[in-house]
Amino acid sequence: MRLAVDTGGTFTDLVAEDDDGLARLYKTSSTPQDPIEGVMIALQLAADDRRVSLADFLGSAAMLIHGTTRATNAVITGTTARTALLATKGHRDMLLLREGGRTDTFNWTRPYPDPYVPRALTFEVPERLDAQGNILRPLDEEAVLRVIHDMKTGKVDAVAVCLLWSIVNPVHERRIGELLDEHLPGVPYTLSHVLNPVMREYRRTSSTAIDASLKPLMATYIGGLGKRLHDTGFRGRLLMITASGGVLDGSDMAEAPIHSISSGPSMAPTAGRFYAGVDADSDTAIVADTGGTSYDITLVRRGRIPFTRETWLGPPYFGHMTGFPAVDVKSVGAGGGSIAWLDKGGLLHVGPGSAGADPGPVCYQRGGTRPTVTDACLALGYIDPEYFLGGSMAIDMEAARGAIDEQIARPLSSDVDEAAAAIMTVATELMVQAIEEITVNQGMDPREAVLVGGGGAAGLNAVAIAGRLGCSRVIIPPVGAALSAAGALMSDLATEFSAHFFANSSAFDYNLANQLLSDLGRKCQEFIGKVDATASKSSVGFIAEARYAGEVWQLDLPLRVSRFDSDEAVSTMVQDFHALHEEVYAVRDQRSPVEIINLRARVQCSLESRFEGRVESSIRRAGGASARSMYFSDAGRVDGAVWRLEELAEGQVIRGPAVVESPFSTVVINPGGAATLRPSGSLVLTPYQKSPPADDTLASSASLDLKGS
Repeated sequence: MRLAVDTGGTFTDLVAEDDDGLARLYKTSSTPQDPIEGVMIALQLAADDRRVSLADFLGSAAMLIHGTTRATNAVITGTTARTALLATKGHRDMLLLREGGRTDTFNWTRPYPDPYVPRALTFEVPERLDAQGNILRPLDEEAVLRVIHDMKTGKVDAVAVCLLWSIVNPVHERRIGELLDEHLPGVPYTLSHVLNPVMREYRRTSSTAIDASLKPLMATYIGGLGKRLHDTGFRGRLLMITASGGVLDGSDMAEAPIHSISSGPSMAPTAGRFYAGVDADSDTAIVADTGGTSYDITLVRRGRIPFTRETWLGPPYFGHMTGFPAVDVKSVGAGGGSIAWLDKGGLLHVGPGSAGADPGPVCYQRGGTRPTVTDACLALGYIDPEYFLGGSMAIDMEAARGAIDEQIARPLSSDVDEAAAAIMTVATELMVQAIEEITVNQGMDPREAVLVGGGGAAGLNAVAIAGRLGCSRVIIPPVGAALSAAGALMSDLATEFSAHFFANSSAFDYNLANQLLSDLGRKCQEFIGKVDATASKSSVGFIAEARYAGEVWQLDLPLRVSRFDSDEAVSTMVQDFHALHEEVYAVRDQRSPVEIINLRARVQCSLESRFEGRVESSIRRAGGASARSMYFSDAGRVDGAVWRLEELAEGQVIRGPAVVESPFSTVVINPGGAATLRPSGSLVLTPYQKSPPADDTLASSASLDLKGS
């Protein structure tokens, strides 16, 4: 048995995969004050469902894959360790000056953002190398010892070391590491040439500082989780989800915790790509994961999950950059817990503030006072208050309607239904705009893609979103309520290694390129050797970060070879870059030489898995189709059919207005829409269908005796 747990801002999701490939989902409220407790509660739910003790349940698990927002939240809230930065003398302000980017070009009143490490904790080290790695000024070890003394006095909990051109010659960084081990024992540190040996000083420094600041926190968290699991009977392998769409051993993640930042949304595209192929035979999908706090979207194109190095924690240019490739996920503050509010002019907004797990939406009855998207869906009749989380959590319809009435409806001189529908319309529009940014703005017609909806709130407005975009199909997978956790079960053990390599295609350094590729390949093989016992197969791919000479930014260019043996290999690389540049920027420059900035190697080891996407419900509710009153903006109050997902027959078609309920999600089918249950267990929705299909299995809401239900 394999387990995957994803701790989000509102809910903690667990997917348990049995040895036959069948999965069960479990969901519980997150516990921000002690995230490990939320994990253990979810595991206890699964053990109770199987009628075994928690020790027996964990004892039968071969591995547990865990995704957490712990590191991300710590950086955003400023609760990381007290960290010092050691930099080359004269270059103390790399974290302050950054790269000069601005989002509001002509607003000169906006101050510089605070550096990640305060200037008071940034220390200059007398030393200097040139771009070829030659020592221009030897390391002043006496000065380093004085800095270490100052760090002791300042009660520093972690140290980041980032010296100029250490990516070419790390001799000085290595020596500082030795001095820290000797004179500051027990204090974790990060050396930039080990963590992220790439060009661009700000990114390398930022990643080094963030990683060092997270080491005490994440070592405690991962160690505490591992001990808690072990003490409760777990003897399997603890793996952690990374931002690049793979997993790492818990011990490796503790050594480089920066890889856990923004890791939560990275797995949804993996699962979304799988179901797009199975249920729609499509390699192009908009994967949307609707959580309690955010709406995370990714465009999978031609079966490829996109990556980006522009990963910011906080707003671009004013947040903090991780400096590592990550799955390209766009997030907007529009989830189930997003708060609806009116500005001074009476304009309705949704988000970005969220009620989170504590206190949560008003209907949770945990102290929340501000109406949210979940409250609006409850007021509209989409959510059954008696069947929330399979009936395990009581929610209050009247409290939700009361909050909407007081704070939204009455100030707008409307009734509760209209106000709740307006909240959903605004939330839907925010989601549509976010999708248009990654499709229309990048030259891609969203009508050519299928929309895959994940997250517990995905089905509430997926049909409305698809209708606005013109998507002909929406897929709500059977694991949709825990899409990221399910994606973890489909993922590989993966990591990347980098090496600085500056070269021009017109004067290519074959010897250095091949030496670096060989070193990267050796590191990949060492990684494979560590995990070979649990990997069914492995692969290594090489990437060149390339650009035209004179350009500022580079593109990731997959290499066809692991060694440059001829001019033809370089020529092929150049032609591949021309094609890639034209695809991304719609222009190619055949006469320009190509510059290589860095070389990278990505290694992946497939884990043994029988998961085929099938899900068995852990909660069943008696009763066939019924009906209840629902409100839609274009139809008003209507009687809509209510179906239980577990009772639908394969191929059965449901026509709107209707909802399909499962223990952890509700799928709303707007008037004119339809849904079909696929063999995989997914619901495939069509936003608008003018005439019913010629299918004997059609089950229409019009055929129900609604008055007698």
